[in-house]
Amino acid sequence: MKKGSLCLAALAVVLVLGAGVHNIWAYFTTYAQAQGGYVVELGDKTQIKEEFADWTKRVVITSSEDSQPVYVRAKVFCESTLVERLEYEYPEADWTYNEDDDYFYYQHILDAKQETSELLIRINLKEEFDPATGEILENEVGDNFNVVVVYECTPVRYDEAGNPYADWDSVVLQEEAQEPEAQQGGGE
Repeated sequence: MKKGSLCLAALAVVLVLGAGVHNIWAYFTTYAQAQGGYVVELGDKTQIKEEFADWTKRVVITSSEDSQPVYVRAKVFCESTLVERLEYEYPEADWTYNEDDDYFYYQHILDAKQETSELLIRINLKEEFDPATGEILENEVGDNFNVVVVYECTPVRYDEAGNPYADWDSVVLQEEAQEPEAQQGGGE
């Protein structure tokens, strides 16, 4: 009988310890931390191409051969007293302008080795008058102003139904600034 009660006591101890193992395991898996890591490259490689001629800036965004599909948007900045207004021309089937955030959104997914259609930015300068004579003065533009185009891209996401969408809260940042490929004329 001593042997039976000793086995029964050992069995009770094993059951009590076994019941607590699940909670202990949950604690270690929930609160365990790891150190170290790896650099993850998302594979979104895009580049802006800008050309300037006849007071018009032509902007095209291209995707490299090994880039994953992305959505693209662009914004134009120009702060100058010499510029009266900027006019934009683009295929409405490809680009849309959002007045709320001042971005131009490319409506198609940009796959690897593809490029956007052109976004044209026409620069209209103010005519300067000499207040003493009332004559129109020549605009001396030189380096007095710049029309800057910035762009962002975000990986294509898919909802539960498989429909693609853009999440602009997770923008892919480009690691280095890209210089325009071809520059002509002045006043950029």
